[in-house]
Amino acid sequence: MLHYTVAVRALCEFTAKQGDLDVRFTPSPSSQEGIAGHQLVASRRGAGYEAELSLSGEHGALRVRGRADGYDAAANRLEEVKTHRGRLERQPDNHRHLHWAQLKVYGWLLCQARGLAQVELALVYFEIASQQETVFSERWTADELRVFFEASCEAFTAWAAQELVHRAERNAALAALAFPHDSFRPGQRALAEAVYKVARAGRCLLAQAPTGIGKTVGCLFPLLKAAPAQAIDKVFFLTAKTSGRALALAALDLLGAAPGEAGGKGTARLPLRVLELVARDKACEHPDKACHGEACPLARGFYDRLPVARDAARVLPVWDKPAVRALALAHGLCPYYLGQELARWSDVVVGDYNHYFDSSAMLHALAAMQSWRVAVLVDEAHNLVERARTMYSAELDPERLRQARRGATPPVKTALDRLRRRWRELGEVSEAETEAPGYRVLPALPERLMAALQQAAATVADHLAEQPAQVDAPLQAWYFEALHFSRLAESFGEHSLADLLPVEGGGERLCLRNVVPAGFLKPRFEAAHTVTLFSATLQPERFYRQMLGLPDQTAWIDVEAPFSAGQLSVHVAADISTRYQHRSASLAPIAERIAHQFAQRPGNYLAFFSSFEHLAAVAALFEAQHPAVPAWRQARGMREAEQAQFLARFVAGGRGVGFAVLGGAFGEGIDLPGERLVGAFIASLGLPQVNPVNEQLRKRLDRLCGAGFDYTYLYPGLRKVVQAAGRVIRTRSDEGVVHLLDDRFLRPEVQALLPAWWRGG
Repeated sequence: MLHYTVAVRALCEFTAKQGDLDVRFTPSPSSQEGIAGHQLVASRRGAGYEAELSLSGEHGALRVRGRADGYDAAANRLEEVKTHRGRLERQPDNHRHLHWAQLKVYGWLLCQARGLAQVELALVYFEIASQQETVFSERWTADELRVFFEASCEAFTAWAAQELVHRAERNAALAALAFPHDSFRPGQRALAEAVYKVARAGRCLLAQAPTGIGKTVGCLFPLLKAAPAQAIDKVFFLTAKTSGRALALAALDLLGAAPGEAGGKGTARLPLRVLELVARDKACEHPDKACHGEACPLARGFYDRLPVARDAARVLPVWDKPAVRALALAHGLCPYYLGQELARWSDVVVGDYNHYFDSSAMLHALAAMQSWRVAVLVDEAHNLVERARTMYSAELDPERLRQARRGATPPVKTALDRLRRRWRELGEVSEAETEAPGYRVLPALPERLMAALQQAAATVADHLAEQPAQVDAPLQAWYFEALHFSRLAESFGEHSLADLLPVEGGGERLCLRNVVPAGFLKPRFEAAHTVTLFSATLQPERFYRQMLGLPDQTAWIDVEAPFSAGQLSVHVAADISTRYQHRSASLAPIAERIAHQFAQRPGNYLAFFSSFEHLAAVAALFEAQHPAVPAWRQARGMREAEQAQFLARFVAGGRGVGFAVLGGAFGEGIDLPGERLVGAFIASLGLPQVNPVNEQLRKRLDRLCGAGFDYTYLYPGLRKVVQAAGRVIRTRSDEGVVHLLDDRFLRPEVQALLPAWWRGG
C-alpha cells in the first residue's frame, strides 16, 4: 500500500482552518525569540518534562507525524506552546481553533503510543515581552481524541489519495521526459550533466555558463529528470527580475509540450503543477484595505471558500499570475494568499529570491514545516549577493517616524516621542568612527534606542489591532520597518555595519547594513537537497563562495563558450578615461567613437554609461552632432511598459543608438539576437561610486576577506560590463562589436575578468 505522509500542522491547516483570513494577530515573534520562548517554558517545568516529543500514527494510507512541544508524565499533561507579542484577547477565534486541533491530534498520537486512557491537553501562550504564560487546559479521553483524529484524517484522505496518484503520474512522466529539442546546444549538455550529477549527489553547484546556450532549459530539464529517483518534492526556480520568471515559465511550458508540439501550452500534457509567485503589491486587489475580514471582502470567509478553489485548481494547466488571479476572483478569494496556499501542492514554484532566502521566506518555512526535499535553481545568481545584502539590511528614517507620528493616538505618540529622544542622543556618541562629515559608523547598536524601538513597536501593534477597520499607511509602514530592524539587530555582528547618515530636513538615518550575507544564506543552502546557482558572470569563483556561504563541497563548472573570437570584435579605447575628474573631457571622444562605428556598420547599438548624468551629456552631444542618426534614451524610473517601448526600437534591419545606464534594466536579462543588436559601447568600468558607505564596506571586507577593493568595486563593476556586452552575441550566427571606452580595460587585473573568448582589437 502506498502511504501519504503529512505533518500534524499541515493536516490541521487543511482540515481545521476556517473563517476569515486575518493577519492582525502579528507580529509573531522572530524565529530566535520563538525558540527562546519554547526553551524558557520547558525550563520552568519539572525534571521529568519531555520537550520536543516525536509522535506519529497511521490511519489507512495516511501517516501523520510531528513534534509535540512538551509532555509532563507525572501530571499526564501534553502541552502545545505558542509564542506571541501583545494582548492575547485580540487573537482571532479561528487561530485558537486551529491550535486546539493540532493539540488534539498530538493528544491521540500520545495516547496511542503510551496506552493512555486519557490526557490533559494544555494550550500555553507565552508573551515574549512580559514572559508571562496564559494557559487553557482541557481533559480528554483517548476515545474522544481517536474520534477527532480519525475524522481529521478522513477529511484529508480523499485529497491525499489524489495527491498520491498525481505524484505517481508526475514521477512516471518525469522519468520518461525527453529533451524538447533535437539536440543540445554547444555547452548546454555539459551544464545539464553537471546539474544532474549534483542532484543525484545531493550537493550544490556554482555554474558559470555563457549567454545564449539555453541555461534555463539546461538546468530545469536535468533537475526534473532527477526528481523521481531523488524523491524531490519541489523544485524552486528563483529569479531576480520579472523577466526571469517569464523565461522560466516559457521553458517549463516547452518541457511540458508533447513531442513535435514545442511552443504550445504544454504544461497540461505533463502532469506538473507549475506555480508563479508574485509580490503582494502586484497581486493585491484592494491595496487600500487591511488583510482581514472586517476590511477586505476577499479576506472575509477566505478559509471557508478555499477548499472549493483548491480543488478547482487541480484541473488548471498552469498556476501563473493570470490563472491564479482568475481562480481567486471566481471564488471570492485574495489572489496573493491563494498563491501561497497553492505553493503547498505545486511541483515547481517560480518566484523571487526572497521567497526562499529572505529572513521570513515563505518557501523555506513551508519546506521546513513539511519536511520537503527541495531542489533550488538560482537564476542570474550574480545578483544574489546584492539582493541578499538588501534582505538582511534595515534602516530607520527620521522622516518616516515623523510621518507615522502625525495621525497617531496619544499613547502611540508618547512611545514614538520616547524613541525620538533616544534617537537624538545618538548625536552625542563620541566613539563613532567618522569617514566623512556627517557620516558615522557606530561601534555597536545603541541599547537605549533599541529598547525604545521595541517598546514603540509593541505600542503600535496594540493600536493597529484595536483599530482593525482603519488603515494608517505611514504608521503601518513604519511599524514593519521597525520590526525588520529589531529582528536583524538580534544577530548583529562583524557581517554588518551600523551607521548614521544625515538626511535632508534634519536628523540622521540609522542603518543596519549587511556586508557579507553568507551567515544568513548558508542554512538555506544546507536545508535544500541540491542548489544550482547559474549565471554568465560568476568570476571569480572564490568571491561568490565566500559572500554567499556556499557549502565546502559545492561543485564548480565553467562552461566553455560556443562562440568564436571572430564573432565579436572587442576594441579598447586607450585614449579615453571615464574617471569622474575626466568625465567632461570624455564626451566628445565617446560621441565620435559611436558615430564612427555607426558609419562603418549602420544598425542597432546600445551605449552604456555609469550614470544618467554622463548618459545625458553624451547623448545630447551626439544628437546635436549627428541628428540623422536615430537615438533614444533610458529615463529614470521607467515602468515596464516604457521599458518595452525602449526595446521595441531594436528591430531587425533597424538603425539607431539606445543610450542606457550600466547595471540597469537593459544591461542584462534582455535578448536581442541577430540584427536586432549589432554592437555595444561601454563607457565605464562600472565601478560603484567611491563614497563613505562603500569605503566602509571596503574596510570591512579587507578585514574579513582580505580583498576589500576587489570585492567592493572591481568584481561588481566588471560583472556589469560583461553582462552588458553579453547582449551583443546571443547565437552562434550572431556577429557584432563591443567598444570598451576606458583605458583601464587594458590593465591585467581587468583583462583577467573578461571572457576568454573575446578578441582584442
